[in-house]
Amino acid sequence: MHRSVRRSVRRSVFACGSLLSAAAGATGIAVQVQDASGKVLPDTVIYVESEGATPAAKSLPGAQIEQKGLKFMPLVTVVQVGATINFPNNDKVRHHIYSFSPAHKFDQKLYSGQAASPQVFDKAGTVVLGCNIHDKMIAYVKIVDTPYFAKTDGSGAARIELPAGGKYVVKAWHYNTVGGATPEQTLTVKAGNDLATAIFKLPMKPVVVDDAAL
Repeated sequence: MHRSVRRSVRRSVFACGSLLSAAAGATGIAVQVQDASGKVLPDTVIYVESEGATPAAKSLPGAQIEQKGLKFMPLVTVVQVGATINFPNNDKVRHHIYSFSPAHKFDQKLYSGQAASPQVFDKAGTVVLGCNIHDKMIAYVKIVDTPYFAKTDGSGAARIELPAGGKYVVKAWHYNTVGGATPEQTLTVKAGNDLATAIFKLPMKPVVVDDAAL
């Protein structure tokens, strides 16, 4: 067996093993996300909605998207409806950040050495961020109407703890899916038992290569 194939098999086995081992002894959902070829997908937003009861109210933790190295960091942020996001500029140049997305439109004029005005994201949806000065800067904010959400890590895995058993709808969103697809699965979660598990395979658009980076 070719060495690269062996590595790929080991990675797949490890990812599946990690998913199952994480599934022991808690109420919640463990998720693994891949593309159509089986490659793991970090930065996928996973969010869970109850089919029955309204979720219990939770505090709204804020988030931060900094500008550093002429990039937005992180590339993908997920928050609950009503959360506030801060935008510190940690570059030595000025930025002019904006969004034309219907879920939250704003325009923060040129600023440097300080944070832009905090923004409250009060509508569910997807927001694409850009910079009027640096066209290649881009970031994504997913605003969800549920307190139960996570983002997949470098192995394409995420885990969401839930307050009780029941029927839940699990959704997966990635900024590069074909047609903006957000597939979902309905799972029955048992309280105080093994985690329910879900595996998503998302159809992805081809990655555009930046010639300037070559």
